[in-house]
Amino acid sequence: MLDLKLLQNNFDEIAQKLKAKKVDENLLKELSDLFINLKKEKALLEEFQAFQNKFSKELATAQDKESLKAQLSQNKEKINTQSKIVSTLEEKLEQIALAIPNIPDDCVPFGGDEDENIELKKVLTPPSFDFEIKEHHDLGEKLNWLDFTRGVKISQSRFCVLKNEGALLSRALVNYMIDFNRSRGFELVNVPFLVNSATMYGTGQLPKFKDDMYKVENDDLYLISTSEIPVTNLYSNEILTQEELPLKMTCYSACFRQEAGSAGRDTRGIIRQHQFEKVELVSICKPDQSELMFEEMLNCASDLLSSLGLAHRHLMLCTGDLGFSAAKTVDLEVWLPSQNKYREISSVSNCKDFQARRAKIRFKNDKGKNELVHTLNGSSLAVGRTLVAIMENYQEKDGNIRIPDALRKYF
Repeated sequence: MLDLKLLQNNFDEIAQKLKAKKVDENLLKELSDLFINLKKEKALLEEFQAFQNKFSKELATAQDKESLKAQLSQNKEKINTQSKIVSTLEEKLEQIALAIPNIPDDCVPFGGDEDENIELKKVLTPPSFDFEIKEHHDLGEKLNWLDFTRGVKISQSRFCVLKNEGALLSRALVNYMIDFNRSRGFELVNVPFLVNSATMYGTGQLPKFKDDMYKVENDDLYLISTSEIPVTNLYSNEILTQEELPLKMTCYSACFRQEAGSAGRDTRGIIRQHQFEKVELVSICKPDQSELMFEEMLNCASDLLSSLGLAHRHLMLCTGDLGFSAAKTVDLEVWLPSQNKYREISSVSNCKDFQARRAKIRFKNDKGKNELVHTLNGSSLAVGRTLVAIMENYQEKDGNIRIPDALRKYF
């Protein structure tokens, strides 16, 4: 969450940045009023406390002890009442603050939506074909790799069964991604796919994205939408040493999303599913390490795509398209021949101290004081979308799929 003191002391400046991230002006007005009200009520509480401190010391030497005792007793009741008022306002401020997104970095371009994102560069050249190309879902059904009918039968829409070489290729991708990331110094971790609500609050999924989460009824457990959630929270409520940082982790997981608000988008194929697989990169580091770590994670994901021979581009997200917890994000978009355009396959984000403040992840700095870490995360990569990209970019005239060289030993 935001540093409330920073917000209070620089309200107008930060409010403008938050408006660029589509924060409702009425919510910002409510925050401003709360700050003003809380300051007034705290001042009144301090006034009562100062009276109590001063005259409690004078009680022993007071000429009219009984009268002063009565005043102190009445003042004590005022302190109790005023403390409750202040506590209520602080709790309300905390609840509102949990729903306020991270402040965008100064380097993030201003823009209203995805149409105003900025292309940074293209990597590799998209392939050309001398035959009519097919979409991945047509290829998958013809090869008996993708079974949408049975996926819907045993679950519902936006579920699919992978079969035969399609399932093998998916498994090969997971193993290759993990090995690639480990070769870059990212430690493999394996985490639960079900986490408690405190963990969801820690990385910012709750309360903002409650409608996108699958919750286990009668239990305080949610299915994760990304392994960023449990991996980042491995160190919640902990104080790390400088020697431990940076922490670099990679994790495979299934991911689950309600996809609320995505009706009508990518209804065919496996680009947007309620259940999908992903290999994630997560880093926890000192503030002065986070920009270099951002570039390292971005290069790792981009180089992974390049090693698979997949053309892609780097896209800096504008303020209006930036995620809730992110201060800065660069998307990687892979070329899909059937759509004749690039589609998102990875997002690398620097959340700075936003998640660390919520999850209480700190380290001992050079002065021996506790300081918030910075957290970063990135997809490396979304497995299903990588499968789609390989099927479409490596399709042949007869409908078969060539396997990229890097995957052959895994396949």
